[in-house]
Amino acid sequence: MLKKTRKNLTNKALLSLLSLAVITSCTHFSQPHLPEPVAEIHPGILKGYLPMTAIPNSLSLAPPAPIAGSSAQENDDGVSKQGIALRGSPRWKLASDDANLMFPEAAGTFSCAINAPITKHDTPHLYRLLRRTIADAGLSTYGAKKHYKRPRPFTVNNEPTCSPADEKMLRADGSYPSGHTAIGWAWALILAEISPHQADAILARGWAFGQSRMICNVHWQSDVTMGRTMGSATVAVLHTNPAFLAAVKIAKIELKAVRANGLKPTRDCNAETSALASGDMK
Repeated sequence: MLKKTRKNLTNKALLSLLSLAVITSCTHFSQPHLPEPVAEIHPGILKGYLPMTAIPNSLSLAPPAPIAGSSAQENDDGVSKQGIALRGSPRWKLASDDANLMFPEAAGTFSCAINAPITKHDTPHLYRLLRRTIADAGLSTYGAKKHYKRPRPFTVNNEPTCSPADEKMLRADGSYPSGHTAIGWAWALILAEISPHQADAILARGWAFGQSRMICNVHWQSDVTMGRTMGSATVAVLHTNPAFLAAVKIAKIELKAVRANGLKPTRDCNAETSALASGDMK
């Protein structure tokens, strides 16, 4: 009898521990702890998730950059003129905003597309996820950039850019493929996974983010097209990284909590929609 009583008590204790574990687990995921600090590899740029040996190599993946006189360059010239024609428009202003990859400003890029804020306070893990993947996607473009050293459009057509303060740096940085586009498209793919019911709006914004580089007169169409390829390749490899996958899971929980609290985007979404409709390039 005593043995049976001890067994029952043991079972009850186990059930109590399991219940406590479930409660603790639920509490943990409903209120995720703050992300651990990550070192910077450049002022304002955090270390990515991937080691350099795992980052896709654009020199292996990209075809040669278009050259002067080729049909590809003629197409790039034509599209470039379309972008220059938008100078001073609301779309130009949005392209200028898209040129800024520094946080916290860049965190709001997809705020309207997901209909929620992305901030260090409201969504710290998602905020950190976007910051870290800048390095992964951006560095994926540098094999081809350094090899082809393609001149930027503004150095050829002598027309202004939307970010004159960056022109000295951009002159020394190869145009092909577009690192900004790789980052923006990687963000779009990641956010579409985190919030799949808004995938169309997110991907459309990611597409426009790349087109902003031509409107800014700092990239050619072929740079942007290949940038999207490198963004896609980077996200594919990121899905083999446990830390990235864990961050995606927590980001989904954060976004769900933000929506449950009724928090709204940090940007003027009507103005953004109007700017995109007034002069986006397809």
